[in-house]
Amino acid sequence: MLQDEGVHTPAVPAPPAPWAEPIATALLVLADGTVLEGFGIGQTGIADGEVCFNTAMTGYQEILTDPSYAGQIVTFTFPHIGNTGTNDEDLESLDAAPASGVRGTVIASAVTNPSNWRSSSHLDAWLKARGIVGITGVDTRALTALIRDHGMPNAIIANDPEGRFDREALKARAAALAPMEGLDLVPPVTSRERSEWSQTIWDVKAGYGDRKPGTGLKVVAIDYGVKRNILRLLAEAGCDVTVVPATTTAAEIMAMKPDGVFLSNGPGDPAATGEYAVPVIRALLEEKVPTFGICLGHQLMGLALGGRTVKMAQGHHGANHPVKDKTTGKVEIVSMNHGFAVDPASLPETALETHVSLFDGSNCGLTLTDRPAFSVQHHPEASPGPRDSHYLFERFVALMKAGKPETLVTIAD
Repeated sequence: MLQDEGVHTPAVPAPPAPWAEPIATALLVLADGTVLEGFGIGQTGIADGEVCFNTAMTGYQEILTDPSYAGQIVTFTFPHIGNTGTNDEDLESLDAAPASGVRGTVIASAVTNPSNWRSSSHLDAWLKARGIVGITGVDTRALTALIRDHGMPNAIIANDPEGRFDREALKARAAALAPMEGLDLVPPVTSRERSEWSQTIWDVKAGYGDRKPGTGLKVVAIDYGVKRNILRLLAEAGCDVTVVPATTTAAEIMAMKPDGVFLSNGPGDPAATGEYAVPVIRALLEEKVPTFGICLGHQLMGLALGGRTVKMAQGHHGANHPVKDKTTGKVEIVSMNHGFAVDPASLPETALETHVSLFDGSNCGLTLTDRPAFSVQHHPEASPGPRDSHYLFERFVALMKAGKPETLVTIAD
Protein backbone atom coordinates (compact mmCIF):
# COMPACT_ATOMS: atom_id res chain seq x y z
CA MET A 1 0.00 0.00 0.00
CA LEU A 2 1.45 3.32 -1.03
CA GLN A 3 1.82 5.95 1.61
CA ASP A 4 0.58 9.43 0.74
CA GLU A 5 3.75 11.19 1.81
CA GLY A 6 3.78 14.95 1.63
CA VAL A 7 0.31 15.17 0.15
CA HIS A 8 -2.19 17.28 2.07
CA THR A 9 -5.88 17.62 1.40
CA PRO A 10 -6.65 21.33 1.00
CA ALA A 11 -8.63 22.79 3.86
CA VAL A 12 -12.22 23.71 3.15
CA PRO A 13 -12.56 27.48 3.53
CA ALA A 14 -14.71 28.64 6.41
CA PRO A 15 -18.07 30.09 5.38
CA PRO A 16 -18.13 33.88 5.35
CA ALA A 17 -19.37 35.58 8.49
CA PRO A 18 -22.98 36.62 8.24
CA TRP A 19 -23.63 40.29 7.43
CA ALA A 20 -23.83 42.19 10.69
CA GLU A 21 -26.29 45.05 10.58
CA PRO A 22 -25.15 47.95 12.76
CA ILE A 23 -27.51 48.59 15.64
CA ALA A 24 -29.31 51.88 15.89
CA THR A 25 -27.77 53.98 18.65
CA ALA A 26 -30.21 56.87 18.25
CA LEU A 27 -33.87 57.33 17.43
CA LEU A 28 -35.90 60.28 16.22
CA VAL A 29 -39.46 59.69 17.40
CA LEU A 30 -42.12 62.02 15.95
CA ALA A 31 -45.30 62.96 17.76
CA ASP A 32 -47.39 60.89 15.34
CA GLY A 33 -45.46 57.73 16.32
CA THR A 34 -43.08 57.64 13.35
CA VAL A 35 -39.67 56.28 14.39
CA LEU A 36 -36.51 57.03 12.40
CA GLU A 37 -33.39 55.05 13.29
CA GLY A 38 -29.85 56.37 13.14
CA PHE A 39 -26.59 56.72 14.99
CA GLY A 40 -25.99 58.90 17.99
CA ILE A 41 -23.71 61.91 18.06
CA GLY A 42 -23.05 64.45 20.75
CA GLN A 43 -24.65 64.25 24.16
CA THR A 44 -26.23 60.94 25.19
CA GLY A 45 -29.71 60.97 26.64
CA ILE A 46 -33.01 62.41 25.45
CA ALA A 47 -33.93 65.77 23.96
CA ASP A 48 -37.34 67.01 22.84
CA GLY A 49 -38.57 69.90 20.72
CA GLU A 50 -40.17 71.06 17.51
CA VAL A 51 -38.42 69.75 14.39
CA CYS A 52 -37.55 72.29 11.69
CA PHE A 53 -35.25 72.07 8.68
CA ASN A 54 -32.48 74.48 7.74
CA THR A 55 -31.28 74.74 4.14
CA ALA A 56 -27.94 76.48 4.79
CA MET A 57 -24.86 74.75 3.39
CA THR A 58 -22.48 76.48 5.80
CA GLY A 59 -22.62 78.04 9.26
CA TYR A 60 -23.81 74.99 11.20
CA GLN A 61 -21.96 76.13 14.32
CA GLU A 62 -23.63 79.55 14.22
CA ILE A 63 -27.00 77.88 13.69
CA LEU A 64 -26.54 75.49 16.61
CA THR A 65 -25.66 78.40 18.94
CA ASP A 66 -28.40 80.76 17.75
CA PRO A 67 -30.71 81.34 20.76
CA SER A 68 -33.63 81.72 18.33
CA TYR A 69 -33.60 77.92 18.01
CA ALA A 70 -34.45 77.37 21.68
CA GLY A 71 -37.01 74.61 21.97
CA GLN A 72 -36.27 73.21 18.51
CA ILE A 73 -34.50 70.29 16.85
CA VAL A 74 -32.65 71.43 13.73
CA THR A 75 -32.56 69.15 10.69
CA PHE A 76 -29.86 70.08 8.19
CA THR A 77 -30.81 69.49 4.56
CA PHE A 78 -27.15 69.75 3.52
CA PRO A 79 -25.65 66.30 4.20
CA HIS A 80 -22.03 67.14 5.01
CA ILE A 81 -22.35 68.77 8.41
CA GLY A 82 -19.27 68.89 10.64
CA ASN A 83 -16.66 68.56 7.89
CA THR A 84 -14.98 71.86 8.83
CA GLY A 85 -14.99 71.12 12.54
CA THR A 86 -15.74 73.69 15.22
CA ASN A 87 -13.88 76.54 16.89
CA ASP A 88 -14.17 79.03 19.72
CA GLU A 89 -15.04 82.02 17.52
CA ASP A 90 -18.14 81.05 15.52
CA LEU A 91 -20.60 81.25 18.41
CA GLU A 92 -23.79 83.30 18.26
CA SER A 93 -25.21 82.99 21.77
CA LEU A 94 -24.11 85.82 24.03
CA ASP A 95 -23.03 83.36 26.70
CA ALA A 96 -20.04 81.34 25.42
CA ALA A 97 -20.82 78.54 27.88
CA PRO A 98 -23.46 75.89 27.07
CA ALA A 99 -26.86 77.54 27.30
CA SER A 100 -30.50 76.74 26.77
CA GLY A 101 -30.92 76.87 23.03
CA VAL A 102 -31.23 74.29 20.29
CA ARG A 103 -32.45 71.00 21.77
CA GLY A 104 -30.96 68.65 19.21
CA THR A 105 -29.82 68.16 15.65
CA VAL A 106 -30.54 65.72 12.81
CA ILE A 107 -27.79 65.06 10.24
CA ALA A 108 -27.79 62.88 7.12
CA SER A 109 -24.18 61.69 6.76
CA ALA A 110 -21.69 60.46 9.32
CA VAL A 111 -19.50 63.31 10.51
CA THR A 112 -16.00 63.20 9.05
CA ASN A 113 -12.79 64.44 10.61
CA PRO A 114 -12.51 68.23 10.33
CA SER A 115 -10.53 69.72 7.45
CA ASN A 116 -10.22 73.42 8.11
CA TRP A 117 -7.39 75.52 9.49
CA ARG A 118 -9.68 77.23 11.98
CA SER A 119 -10.97 74.00 13.50
CA SER A 120 -10.13 73.27 17.14
CA SER A 121 -12.43 70.31 17.83
CA HIS A 122 -14.58 67.63 16.20
CA LEU A 123 -18.30 68.34 15.98
CA ASP A 124 -19.08 65.30 18.13
CA ALA A 125 -16.92 66.54 21.01
CA TRP A 126 -18.28 70.06 20.61
CA LEU A 127 -21.90 68.83 20.76
CA LYS A 128 -21.09 66.85 23.91
CA ALA A 129 -19.52 69.90 25.53
CA ARG A 130 -22.64 71.95 24.80
CA GLY A 131 -25.08 69.22 25.83
CA ILE A 132 -26.68 68.90 22.38
CA VAL A 133 -28.18 65.50 21.48
CA GLY A 134 -27.75 64.49 17.85
CA ILE A 135 -28.56 61.74 15.38
CA THR A 136 -26.92 60.94 12.03
CA GLY A 137 -27.81 58.49 9.27
CA VAL A 138 -31.33 59.86 8.82
CA ASP A 139 -32.94 60.42 5.42
CA THR A 140 -33.19 64.18 5.91
CA ARG A 141 -34.70 64.67 2.45
CA ALA A 142 -37.68 62.53 3.42
CA LEU A 143 -37.95 64.28 6.78
CA THR A 144 -37.84 67.68 5.09
CA ALA A 145 -40.59 66.63 2.67
CA LEU A 146 -42.69 65.51 5.63
CA ILE A 147 -42.26 68.91 7.32
CA ARG A 148 -43.02 70.70 4.05
CA ASP A 149 -46.28 68.79 3.61
CA HIS A 150 -47.48 68.47 7.19
CA GLY A 151 -45.77 71.20 9.22
CA MET A 152 -43.13 71.12 11.94
CA PRO A 153 -43.79 68.16 14.28
CA ASN A 154 -42.78 67.75 17.89
CA ALA A 155 -40.30 64.94 18.40
CA ILE A 156 -37.86 63.19 20.70
CA ILE A 157 -34.21 62.38 19.98
CA ALA A 158 -32.89 59.51 22.09
CA ASN A 159 -29.15 58.74 22.00
CA ASP A 160 -27.89 55.55 23.70
CA PRO A 161 -24.56 53.95 22.61
CA GLU A 162 -25.97 50.55 23.62
CA GLY A 163 -29.10 50.99 21.53
CA ARG A 164 -31.51 50.38 24.41
CA PHE A 165 -34.78 52.22 23.87
CA ASP A 166 -38.29 51.98 25.27
CA ARG A 167 -39.96 52.91 22.00
CA GLU A 168 -43.49 52.99 23.33
CA ALA A 169 -42.51 55.31 26.17
CA LEU A 170 -40.70 57.60 23.72
CA LYS A 171 -43.76 57.70 21.45
CA ALA A 172 -45.98 58.63 24.37
CA ARG A 173 -43.56 61.35 25.50
CA ALA A 174 -43.35 62.81 21.98
CA ALA A 175 -47.13 62.83 21.62
CA ALA A 176 -47.50 64.69 24.93
CA LEU A 177 -45.15 67.58 24.07
CA ALA A 178 -46.70 71.06 24.18
CA PRO A 179 -47.05 72.90 20.86
CA MET A 180 -44.87 75.94 20.15
CA GLU A 181 -47.93 78.19 20.20
CA GLY A 182 -48.19 79.89 23.57
CA LEU A 183 -44.59 79.18 24.65
CA ASP A 184 -42.44 82.03 25.95
CA LEU A 185 -38.90 80.68 25.43
CA VAL A 186 -37.05 83.94 26.00
CA PRO A 187 -36.36 83.65 29.79
CA PRO A 188 -33.74 80.85 29.45
CA VAL A 189 -31.76 82.70 26.75
CA THR A 190 -31.89 86.39 27.73
CA SER A 191 -29.12 88.19 29.60
CA ARG A 192 -29.25 88.03 33.38
CA GLU A 193 -27.85 91.54 33.82
CA ARG A 194 -26.90 94.67 31.91
CA SER A 195 -23.62 94.59 29.95
CA GLU A 196 -21.62 96.66 27.50
CA TRP A 197 -20.64 95.44 24.02
CA SER A 198 -17.78 96.80 21.90
CA GLN A 199 -16.55 93.89 19.76
CA THR A 200 -16.64 94.55 16.00
CA ILE A 201 -16.66 92.25 12.96
CA TRP A 202 -14.13 89.52 12.21
CA ASP A 203 -11.11 89.97 9.98
CA VAL A 204 -9.13 87.07 8.54
CA LYS A 205 -5.83 88.56 9.72
CA ALA A 206 -6.75 90.25 12.97
CA GLY A 207 -9.81 88.32 14.19
CA TYR A 208 -12.51 90.34 15.95
CA GLY A 209 -11.94 94.05 16.46
CA ASP A 210 -12.76 96.22 19.44
CA ARG A 211 -13.87 99.82 19.33
CA LYS A 212 -13.31 102.33 22.10
CA PRO A 213 -16.63 102.98 23.88
CA GLY A 214 -17.95 106.45 24.52
CA THR A 215 -17.42 107.90 21.04
CA GLY A 216 -20.69 107.14 19.27
CA LEU A 217 -24.44 106.86 19.36
CA LYS A 218 -25.82 105.08 22.41
CA VAL A 219 -27.94 102.05 21.58
CA VAL A 220 -29.81 99.97 24.14
CA ALA A 221 -30.27 96.42 22.82
CA ILE A 222 -33.12 94.51 24.44
CA ASP A 223 -31.93 90.90 24.56
CA TYR A 224 -34.65 88.40 23.68
CA GLY A 225 -31.93 85.96 22.56
CA VAL A 226 -29.58 88.28 20.69
CA LYS A 227 -26.91 87.04 18.28
CA ARG A 228 -23.34 88.24 18.66
CA ASN A 229 -22.93 89.31 15.07
CA ILE A 230 -25.86 91.71 15.36
CA LEU A 231 -24.08 93.43 18.23
CA ARG A 232 -20.82 93.44 16.26
CA LEU A 233 -22.44 95.24 13.32
CA LEU A 234 -24.02 97.80 15.64
CA ALA A 235 -20.58 98.44 17.12
CA GLU A 236 -19.02 98.48 13.66
CA ALA A 237 -21.54 101.16 12.67
CA GLY A 238 -20.20 103.42 15.43
CA CYS A 239 -22.66 102.64 18.21
CA ASP A 240 -21.98 102.30 21.93
CA VAL A 241 -24.07 99.22 22.71
CA THR A 242 -25.59 98.36 26.07
CA VAL A 243 -27.35 94.98 26.28
CA VAL A 244 -30.23 94.69 28.76
CA PRO A 245 -32.42 91.74 29.85
CA ALA A 246 -35.75 91.15 28.13
CA THR A 247 -37.72 92.23 31.22
CA THR A 248 -36.10 95.68 31.47
CA THR A 249 -38.80 98.33 31.81
CA ALA A 250 -39.31 101.30 29.51
CA ALA A 251 -38.53 103.67 32.40
CA GLU A 252 -35.20 101.92 33.02
CA ILE A 253 -34.34 102.14 29.32
CA MET A 254 -35.30 105.80 29.03
CA ALA A 255 -33.20 106.58 32.13
CA MET A 256 -30.17 105.44 30.10
CA LYS A 257 -30.90 108.25 27.59
CA PRO A 258 -30.51 106.09 24.47
CA ASP A 259 -30.19 107.54 20.98
CA GLY A 260 -31.84 104.35 19.74
CA VAL A 261 -33.29 101.05 20.91
CA PHE A 262 -32.69 97.70 19.25
CA LEU A 263 -35.18 94.82 19.57
CA SER A 264 -33.34 91.54 19.14
CA ASN A 265 -34.13 88.16 17.67
CA GLY A 266 -35.26 85.34 19.92
CA PRO A 267 -37.24 82.08 20.21
CA GLY A 268 -40.80 81.02 20.88
CA ASP A 269 -44.24 82.46 20.28
CA PRO A 270 -44.07 86.27 20.02
CA ALA A 271 -47.57 86.60 21.45
CA ALA A 272 -46.42 84.86 24.65
CA THR A 273 -43.28 87.00 24.98
CA GLY A 274 -45.38 90.01 24.11
CA GLU A 275 -47.25 89.77 27.41
CA TYR A 276 -44.37 91.69 29.02
CA ALA A 277 -42.41 92.94 25.97
CA VAL A 278 -45.19 94.71 24.06
CA PRO A 279 -46.03 97.31 26.76
CA VAL A 280 -42.33 98.25 26.93
CA ILE A 281 -42.00 98.59 23.15
CA ARG A 282 -45.26 100.53 22.92
CA ALA A 283 -44.01 103.00 25.54
CA LEU A 284 -40.69 103.45 23.72
CA LEU A 285 -42.50 104.08 20.44
CA GLU A 286 -44.67 106.68 22.17
CA GLU A 287 -41.47 108.41 23.29
CA LYS A 288 -40.42 108.41 19.62
CA VAL A 289 -37.07 106.80 20.37
CA PRO A 290 -35.52 105.54 17.09
CA THR A 291 -36.16 101.79 17.13
CA PHE A 292 -34.89 98.89 15.00
CA GLY A 293 -36.10 95.29 15.32
CA ILE A 294 -34.91 92.00 13.86
CA CYS A 295 -36.79 88.65 13.74
CA LEU A 296 -38.64 88.28 17.07
CA GLY A 297 -38.04 92.01 17.57
CA HIS A 298 -39.87 92.61 14.28
CA GLN A 299 -42.78 90.46 15.38
CA LEU A 300 -42.98 92.17 18.77
CA MET A 301 -43.01 95.56 17.09
CA GLY A 302 -45.91 94.39 14.94
CA LEU A 303 -47.78 93.31 18.06
CA ALA A 304 -47.00 96.63 19.78
CA LEU A 305 -48.66 98.41 16.85
CA GLY A 306 -51.83 96.39 17.35
CA GLY A 307 -51.10 93.75 14.73
CA ARG A 308 -51.08 90.00 15.12
CA THR A 309 -48.69 87.13 14.43
CA VAL A 310 -49.50 83.74 12.93
CA LYS A 311 -47.82 80.34 13.17
CA MET A 312 -46.25 79.22 9.90
CA ALA A 313 -46.53 75.63 8.65
CA GLN A 314 -42.82 75.05 8.03
CA GLY A 315 -41.32 78.43 8.83
CA HIS A 316 -38.30 79.97 7.14
CA HIS A 317 -34.93 78.54 8.14
CA GLY A 318 -31.95 78.91 5.84
CA ALA A 319 -29.40 81.17 4.17
CA ASN A 320 -30.82 81.34 0.66
CA HIS A 321 -34.08 83.24 0.97
CA PRO A 322 -34.88 85.97 -1.58
CA VAL A 323 -36.47 89.07 -0.06
CA LYS A 324 -37.52 92.19 -1.94
CA ASP A 325 -36.92 95.62 -0.45
CA LYS A 326 -40.00 97.48 -1.68
CA THR A 327 -38.43 100.86 -0.89
CA THR A 328 -35.66 100.33 -3.47
CA GLY A 329 -36.95 97.51 -5.68
CA LYS A 330 -33.81 95.48 -4.97
CA VAL A 331 -33.81 91.77 -4.17
CA GLU A 332 -31.43 90.54 -1.50
CA ILE A 333 -30.47 87.01 -0.47
CA VAL A 334 -30.97 86.73 3.26
CA SER A 335 -30.76 84.40 6.22
CA MET A 336 -34.05 83.43 7.86
CA ASN A 337 -34.97 81.71 11.11
CA HIS A 338 -38.57 82.04 12.21
CA GLY A 339 -41.71 79.97 12.66
CA PHE A 340 -44.11 82.88 13.17
CA ALA A 341 -44.89 85.81 10.88
CA VAL A 342 -46.53 89.22 11.14
CA ASP A 343 -49.90 89.42 9.39
CA PRO A 344 -49.55 92.63 7.31
CA ALA A 345 -53.33 92.96 7.00
CA SER A 346 -53.55 93.42 10.77
CA LEU A 347 -51.19 96.42 10.88
CA PRO A 348 -52.39 100.03 11.11
CA GLU A 349 -52.12 102.45 8.17
CA THR A 350 -49.08 104.06 9.79
CA ALA A 351 -47.12 100.81 9.35
CA LEU A 352 -45.92 100.32 5.77
CA GLU A 353 -44.68 96.97 4.49
CA THR A 354 -41.08 97.44 3.30
CA HIS A 355 -39.90 93.87 2.66
CA VAL A 356 -41.60 90.76 1.37
CA SER A 357 -40.51 87.14 0.92
CA LEU A 358 -40.32 86.10 -2.72
CA PHE A 359 -40.83 82.47 -1.67
CA ASP A 360 -44.32 82.83 -0.20
CA GLY A 361 -45.17 86.55 -0.09
CA SER A 362 -45.05 86.72 3.71
CA ASN A 363 -44.18 89.96 5.45
CA CYS A 364 -40.47 90.55 6.06
CA GLY A 365 -40.30 94.19 7.10
CA LEU A 366 -42.17 97.32 8.12
CA THR A 367 -41.56 101.01 8.78
CA LEU A 368 -43.65 103.58 10.61
CA THR A 369 -44.76 106.83 9.02
CA ASP A 370 -45.44 108.67 12.30
CA ARG A 371 -42.51 107.51 14.41
CA PRO A 372 -38.79 106.75 13.79
CA ALA A 373 -39.00 102.97 13.81
CA PHE A 374 -38.59 100.04 11.43
CA SER A 375 -37.98 96.29 11.59
CA VAL A 376 -37.22 93.26 9.43
CA GLN A 377 -38.01 89.58 9.75
CA HIS A 378 -34.74 88.32 8.26
CA HIS A 379 -31.23 88.41 9.72
CA PRO A 380 -29.20 91.16 8.01
CA GLU A 381 -26.13 90.33 10.09
CA ALA A 382 -25.84 86.73 8.91
CA SER A 383 -24.21 87.69 5.59
CA PRO A 384 -25.45 85.02 3.17
CA GLY A 385 -25.44 87.58 0.34
CA PRO A 386 -22.82 88.20 1.84
CA ARG A 387 -23.55 91.86 2.66
CA ASP A 388 -26.87 92.39 0.88
CA SER A 389 -28.67 93.54 4.03
CA HIS A 390 -25.96 95.41 5.95
CA TYR A 391 -27.50 98.70 4.77
CA LEU A 392 -30.18 98.25 7.42
CA PHE A 393 -27.69 99.06 10.15
CA GLU A 394 -26.79 102.22 8.23
CA ARG A 395 -30.51 103.10 8.08
CA PHE A 396 -30.70 102.75 11.84
CA VAL A 397 -27.70 105.00 12.34
CA ALA A 398 -29.18 107.58 9.96
CA LEU A 399 -32.46 107.45 11.89
CA MET A 400 -30.64 108.14 15.16
CA LYS A 401 -28.56 110.93 13.63
CA ALA A 402 -31.70 112.61 12.32
CA GLY A 403 -32.98 112.83 15.86
CA LYS A 404 -29.67 114.04 17.25
CA PRO A 405 -28.08 116.57 14.87
CA GLU A 406 -24.99 117.08 17.04
CA THR A 407 -23.86 113.52 16.24
CA LEU A 408 -23.16 114.62 12.67
CA VAL A 409 -20.02 116.27 14.02
CA THR A 410 -18.74 113.34 16.10
CA ILE A 411 -19.74 110.34 13.99
CA ALA A 412 -18.36 109.78 10.51
CA ASP A 413 -20.89 108.82 7.82
